[in-house]
Amino acid sequence: MSLTIFTGGTVIVDPAGEHGPVTTTAIAFREDRVAAHGAAAEALASEPGAVRVDLAGGVLAPAPGDGHAHPLLGGLEALGPNVRDASDLAGILEAVAAWKAEHPETEWIVGGSYDATFAEGGLFDARWLDEATGDTPTILRAWDYHTAWANSAALRAGGITAETPDPALGRIVRREDGAPLGTLQEAAANDFLADVVPPFSLAQRVAALEQATLGYAAQGTTWVQDAWVELDTLPVYVAAAESGRLHTRLNLAFRADPARWRRQVEEFVAARAEVRALGADRLTAETVKFFADGVIESHTAAMIAPYADRPDERGLPNWTASELAEAAAAFDAEGFQLHIHAIGDAANRDALDALEAAIRDDPARERHHVVAHVAVLDPADIARFAELGVIANFEPYWAQCDAVMRDLTIPHLGHPRDEWQYLIGSVHRSGATVSFGSDWPVTTRDWRPALSTAITRHSHAEPGAPAWLPAERVDAGTAYAAYTSGIARQALAGADRGTLETGRIADAVWLSADPLSIAPEAIADLAVHGTWLAGDETYRA
Repeated sequence: MSLTIFTGGTVIVDPAGEHGPVTTTAIAFREDRVAAHGAAAEALASEPGAVRVDLAGGVLAPAPGDGHAHPLLGGLEALGPNVRDASDLAGILEAVAAWKAEHPETEWIVGGSYDATFAEGGLFDARWLDEATGDTPTILRAWDYHTAWANSAALRAGGITAETPDPALGRIVRREDGAPLGTLQEAAANDFLADVVPPFSLAQRVAALEQATLGYAAQGTTWVQDAWVELDTLPVYVAAAESGRLHTRLNLAFRADPARWRRQVEEFVAARAEVRALGADRLTAETVKFFADGVIESHTAAMIAPYADRPDERGLPNWTASELAEAAAAFDAEGFQLHIHAIGDAANRDALDALEAAIRDDPARERHHVVAHVAVLDPADIARFAELGVIANFEPYWAQCDAVMRDLTIPHLGHPRDEWQYLIGSVHRSGATVSFGSDWPVTTRDWRPALSTAITRHSHAEPGAPAWLPAERVDAGTAYAAYTSGIARQALAGADRGTLETGRIADAVWLSADPLSIAPEAIADLAVHGTWLAGDETYRA
């Protein structure tokens, strides 16, 4: 029976206790649970076989989770050109050309994720890629993962011409003569990647998933909501779980398709049963994902009123309100947790309406449904999260006025909606459960700079910058709890995880300093010395 005792530093038991953070001087893990605190923990060090860890003045804290991410997609980015690090359009083309030169026999070039601010309006021309790729079909995802940039050879491979109609729920951006520009939005991008681009092999995908979870373990993360899973990728997760290649817990969210969701109900029930039958501690499949809309930057987020710079455009909702409600009710009735991507204020309202209707059908049953991103929220809808018991999952790294916000988002929204964004403080004060995520690889998976941003509402790299929407800041304990106790409820483990109270599952991270007391901008530089998942060490520096 394993026993580990941590001494020589500070232990954060609960970052957001009733009277502030709860701490102690030592802690003991017996098997997968917290066994004791303080002097009682130190006394256990005399037991045969006990392992003692000296925190060396550092801090042991509840391990953070990630409430919305795409680890398989993030891992696969490493198999293509590194366009994410490019600082301009020329840098993207140089990275693609260099990758092609290193892989002269490649039949397709597939990569991500480029910065959409490098071209006016986020619109990229196929001919620019042609210069670097020639006749090799090439497609790159934008950082939002709702947009893709294809070269001319890829457009030909996909049969996209001036005569090709826009797919349902998607857009082919066109030149003045109707010919495709090279930028594909929403379903036009996603369907192309799914149906035209050759898939990576099972071995490549399992390896990419393992590398992604190793990266999560190295930053202290012990649970991740994989927020976009197609059934044809389920074998990847099963193979990784069966071969012991998951280094954090993953919960899968199967994507509900507006065109065929009725058939998917039975399919998802069967897939959930398959995962449960594995008995794998690190893999679950309890969730169904809905994309209610797109993103503001491409004018595809669903808005109540028209965009400020496009008075005839209200976005591109993926579901009618009635169909979303009907589908939500059907999956809810099967006991699934619902996870709804909602960016625009109309999408958030439709999501809350759908969840309210599902709850009304069976109000006695406990639920832990999630609205993810909550990017633009009409103030009239703030209180509804707490009233309905719905978890608001924010990606706090986005809550800053960066180049994307200045150049694309705010001009598209106009006033006052520009001030309805990422209302973390307001939703928390309303009494709702808030959880935090990354949406990696859309943005960094690292929770440390994102935690800093939630506290300051500006980049950690600009400590003197003014706070953007300062009333929406939250204190350090509240922000860290969104990664721990908020995540535990989202993970359907609120009674077992999220704090380091005795009897709880021993998920912990060893940090170089206390994230609750140091300057917020310094949180990004915290070192992670070790990670424990249910008492097992998954990372050690």
